[in-house]
Amino acid sequence: MNQQPNKISATTSGTIRDLPAGLAITGSVTAAQRFVLSVEALEFVAMLERLFGDRRRAQMEARQFAQRRLDEGELPDFRADTRPIREGDWQVAPVPELLQDRRVEITGPATRKMMINALNSGANVFMADLEDSLSPTWDNVLDAHTNLFDFARGKLAYNDPHTGKEYRLNDKIAVMMVRPRGLHLEENHFLVDGRPVSAALFDFGLHIFHNAKMMVGGRAGPYLYLPKLETREEARFWEAVLTYAERQVGLAPGTVKITVLIETLPAAFQMDEILYALRTRIVGLNCGRWDYIFSFIKRLKAKPEFALPDRGQLVMDKAFLRAYSLLLIKTCHRRGAHAMGGMAAQIPVKGDAVANEAAFDKVRADKEREANDGHDGTWVAHPALVPVALEVFDRLMPGPNQIADKPLADIEITRDDLLQVHEGTRSEAGLRENIRVGIQYIEAWLSGRGAVPLNNLMEDAATAEISRAQVWQWVVHGAALDDGRVITRELVITLVAEEMAALGETLGAERIAAGRFAEAEELFMEVATFGEFEEFLTIPAYRRLETVAHAQAAE
Repeated sequence: MNQQPNKISATTSGTIRDLPAGLAITGSVTAAQRFVLSVEALEFVAMLERLFGDRRRAQMEARQFAQRRLDEGELPDFRADTRPIREGDWQVAPVPELLQDRRVEITGPATRKMMINALNSGANVFMADLEDSLSPTWDNVLDAHTNLFDFARGKLAYNDPHTGKEYRLNDKIAVMMVRPRGLHLEENHFLVDGRPVSAALFDFGLHIFHNAKMMVGGRAGPYLYLPKLETREEARFWEAVLTYAERQVGLAPGTVKITVLIETLPAAFQMDEILYALRTRIVGLNCGRWDYIFSFIKRLKAKPEFALPDRGQLVMDKAFLRAYSLLLIKTCHRRGAHAMGGMAAQIPVKGDAVANEAAFDKVRADKEREANDGHDGTWVAHPALVPVALEVFDRLMPGPNQIADKPLADIEITRDDLLQVHEGTRSEAGLRENIRVGIQYIEAWLSGRGAVPLNNLMEDAATAEISRAQVWQWVVHGAALDDGRVITRELVITLVAEEMAALGETLGAERIAAGRFAEAEELFMEVATFGEFEEFLTIPAYRRLETVAHAQAAE
């Protein structure tokens, strides 16, 4: 297949025209972005959608069917029909040399400056994110793909127009990995036969078509992180997509390497099955712990006995989070795959050395737990945390990984372990924090920013999902605060009003008026207090992005 971009013509307003039959671009495109939307690339994405779109939608329907069974009383469990896979003696394909040592991975949105800083940070791996830390405005998505396009061709550079500072890649950089959007999302700006394309297939298709062959060799490769998988069947869906795409772009089978984030409750019961379905290309699993907490609430939402305490009390060394982490290590090491630890979201505390060191101490303790347990690497969100995490793993993991050294064969994790609720309390302070963080993050996301510094943490969509899901869970089940008050919608309305007033005082009336806080407050109330649980916050939020974009285009 010809992979040289045949540029698409555009009107003076930047709207794409002259596309093949059945394809339509509904958003404007800049001259710099037009290369990633070549006719051949769009035809490749359309081919993926036509071949696999119905199958993807069937998987999303299967999620809803499984959810109804949980709502009707079932509990998650290990599958009886796949027991031979769990008990079988098999391993995944050998891990490439570039991915043998992944002790510290840094993640962040695929924005130009962020990518350069992350690749230069000293981390082993950088995951360029098109999912939870990237607000998916059409412009953001196309810029991300343009940045990946330039990186693959050795042209990634940035000149800051405000400071004049030049950003260039060092001679030695991190290994690049890319996270496309999840299977649940659609890209409304590219229509195939009159309906939006899968956002996952759009991101994957553009990246693989343009960059896969360019990234073979050196400090890169066609390496992906796959988010929010829930079942063996979803992993098999991806295997079919990957196998087909490799053949079409001229890659040897198994060239595209995959790490899967275990960030949903159903996936925790199917780790072996997911590894097996992708065994010719998968290199590891990752503890996506913040989304995992959200999924735990979501999938068990109908059961009041699973109402959780304050988010700050959901620590990794206790209850279901501890069990899930250990099971991931055991499962991966038995199969020859890497077991990656979770995110350290802390960022430097400017102007307060004591608070900064306290934050870094928390990171050290978390990474020491991970390394001692047997994780083969970990995540950080800020370049300043790279040396902190590296020191821990260099000290406690002298080899490139711990796959052979810590099999955890004597540890048994049961269904009850994976469903054990943390002991703790619910407080007004915890409820207020969920409200405050949730609204502030939604406002930033609606304004086009998906990675948001809040309270000295770099937050992405997972934090907002936990925040609104906890409030919903507490309201629906009438959970009690530690002072005896029942959490009601009326109480939430009162606290939201107080927190919005406090934000006005802190940020100033001008910032509030210029932002999208009223819209964020409205959306938070919709997804946190109404009876029907919204599967993903980002779906109604995306509709609001589209409404504003259409209104601006009409002006």
